[in-house]
Amino acid sequence: MSLLKQLFLAICLFLLVAFSGSFFVSLESSREQMLGQLRSHAQDAATALGLSLTSQIDDPAMMELLVASIFDSGYYTNIRIVNLEDESVLLERSSATTIEDVPSWFVSLVNLHPQGGDALVMRGWEQVARVEVVSNPQFAVARLWASSLGGLVWLLACGLLSAVLGGWLLRRQLRPLDAMVKQAAAISQRTFLSQANVPRTPELKRVVLAMNQMVEKLKALFAEEAARSEKLRAESYQDSLTGLANRRLLDEQLGDQLLHNEQSSDGFLLMLRVNDLGGLNQRLGGQRTDALISSIGDLLKRISAQAERRHWLAARNRGGEFSLLTPGLDPHSAERLAMEISATLENLRLTGASDCTPVAHLGIVAYRPGERLAEIWLRLDQALAQAQHHPERPWALLQAFAAGPSQPQHDWRAWIDDALNHGKLKLYFQPVVHCADTSEVLHHKVLARLLDPQGEAIAAGHFLPWIERLGWSARFDLAMLEHTLDYLLEHPWPLALSLSGSTLRDPDALRHILAQLKALPQMVALLTLEIDERQLPSASELQLLTQRLRDSGYRIGLQHFGGHFSQVGNLAHLGLAYLKVDGSYIRDVDRQSDKQLFIEAVFRTTHSIDLPLIAEQVETRGELDTLKALGLFGVMGRLIGPPQPM
Repeated sequence: MSLLKQLFLAICLFLLVAFSGSFFVSLESSREQMLGQLRSHAQDAATALGLSLTSQIDDPAMMELLVASIFDSGYYTNIRIVNLEDESVLLERSSATTIEDVPSWFVSLVNLHPQGGDALVMRGWEQVARVEVVSNPQFAVARLWASSLGGLVWLLACGLLSAVLGGWLLRRQLRPLDAMVKQAAAISQRTFLSQANVPRTPELKRVVLAMNQMVEKLKALFAEEAARSEKLRAESYQDSLTGLANRRLLDEQLGDQLLHNEQSSDGFLLMLRVNDLGGLNQRLGGQRTDALISSIGDLLKRISAQAERRHWLAARNRGGEFSLLTPGLDPHSAERLAMEISATLENLRLTGASDCTPVAHLGIVAYRPGERLAEIWLRLDQALAQAQHHPERPWALLQAFAAGPSQPQHDWRAWIDDALNHGKLKLYFQPVVHCADTSEVLHHKVLARLLDPQGEAIAAGHFLPWIERLGWSARFDLAMLEHTLDYLLEHPWPLALSLSGSTLRDPDALRHILAQLKALPQMVALLTLEIDERQLPSASELQLLTQRLRDSGYRIGLQHFGGHFSQVGNLAHLGLAYLKVDGSYIRDVDRQSDKQLFIEAVFRTTHSIDLPLIAEQVETRGELDTLKALGLFGVMGRLIGPPQPM
């Protein structure tokens, strides 16, 4: 029971005791007073009647008239005249003692008995008769009942007013406690709130100040851990001059694309090499050359930062050599991209060199899952050599195979549209298990296959780029959500389903998703929605989005995390269910100590706000053992279990 309710009940109990005591004391006092008044009333009537009968004792008619006048003018139960000589009754008038409009329990409680009085009737000096008068308590009991009701109404009114005022005052005084409860709940949801209004009550003031101090220390600790982790990530995977990824991260991400997994897809790798970097340093100076390199880096950032290209990766390999990894790009778009970059570089040439030599040459090669990394770099060198030998066009594209689907004659638009319209989706599930005990399944990640016209299941890495290019991401996500919810109705076990950034930015699609989720509140504990870190909206939009999703009752997770670790400060207050670290930071973590330091720093940061950390794409036993030693919450990958239909 809450403190407010306890205090409220205590006040009510106190008022009840006070009223009961006051009622019984007042009742007893009034009862004694009424008994005295009844005795006095009866005695006065007997005395008056005795005096009146002194001269009329021998006249029966007159005596009866006098008795009748007294009996009818007051509240009497019985009046009689008794002959003293033989105790015979000369005259008697009586009536039944009835008390109307008063509850019988109150009459029994008051127990106000009739009171009597007597007087002698004289004939000269001789005592002739005795007058006996018994009063009727009806009037007295009615007066007591009326006064008791008045007292009860007054005390109830006072009690009600006291309860209302007391409750308001208690709520006002205990408001800081409610704020502290919100503070504690916010901390559990990775949000740090401080109370701006400090109460005046000394006891509560000390508690609130201590709570604020604890929140500020937790916030500082979290910020410190986040900054340390971001510094480690920048030192290991980021170029200091341009802010792009370095060659190491590029190799990691390209290695992910070359693996045969759900996210792998065909694509192109572009390499840009600045011409005569050493000569530029001598002619322009180090500062202007660095400015040129920074401008090229900004160009690649702008290209890869577009919404539909957020899964691309721009990197500076070394010196004047840059790369752009573009999974899902088709040959025609690759050529247009090369021309776009070349045209922009021509503008930079005006400030970078005085002759007609291009500022940089571009080599573009296609890749697909299953290739070796060394082969791709070899083809890139060949493409750059071709570009350098053709001054009329500063770029060259090498395509050693037909990039795209295994059956290029497919009309992708037609069969994807047909698959989405007719629900030709096949759900696959990949287990996510507890790191310390891999037999304990946390949930299953929902993956999709689209069935082509021949009934062959096509992996997501092949058709997702086409879906994004066609602008059908929202359609695909809605279809996936519908199939997943239908599956949960028959097989209620924990699942995680990804939503694309395009869907989250589409108000109509998001409204349909929320409507479907709210229509099935019984699935709240079974389904977690995942957002890709590479497709996150702005901080304000993300806050509103996660709030709407949490209002539906469903949990939210973040997958492929690690590329923008500086955002952890913004993610802390979103109430995420977990973070899934991108597989590029997990590969060979058992053999690379700097990766271990980075994962350990990420774990410390998330652990400080009680946010579970899950590793993606765990492929070897050594990686699993290392992650287990680091204390991660969960793992997933082909070592744990490949995607399987259920």
